Amino acid sequence: MNGGFPVSSAVLTVIFLVALATTVAGALIAVLTTRIIRSVCGLALCCIGLSGLYYFLHSPFLALMQILIYVGAVCITIVFAVMLAEPDEPAADPQGAGSGGWLAISLVAGAGAFVAAAWLAIQGPWAPPAARTGDGSLWAIGVQLLTRYSLAFEVISLVLLVAIVGALAIARGGRDHR
Repeated sequence: MNGGFPVSSAVLTVIFLVALATTVAGALIAVLTTRIIRSVCGLALCCIGLSGLYYFLHSPFLALMQILIYVGAVCITIVFAVMLAEPDEPAADPQGAGSGGWLAISLVAGAGAFVAAAWLAIQGPWAPPAARTGDGSLWAIGVQLLTRYSLAFEVISLVLLVAIVGALAIARGGRDHR
């Protein structure tokens, strides 16, 4: 049973795969696109998929904070910073030198990181899943937030503060109205 409703394991597998595909698709969009607004949208999509994965790890609080902090605050702050930044495009490399070399190096490094992570996931010792300690209600989350997880809440607040200060630093110059 999941939250009082009977759900088959096939449905849970499909939902998990959708969350996983959303995370990977968002990451690919964020990395492979050339426009920064599309990259921010890919980051937001990746964070939404990641929140679904947190939910499957029995962490509804982290799933909610992932959406509120990273999608609702950090991505929106980046969008505001981009909108307030200079509209000039960066100068293109006239010869296109170095593009192929860096691409090959990054592909080899990415493939190596993937193989290492996959090997660790297959060979590493996995701890048994933790027992569920709360019912996930708003009251229980509030009590845990203000007692047990107060340090994590403050760290999340610092991440939000850094994002806001960064957006203000970028926007301080404003647009040049010629």
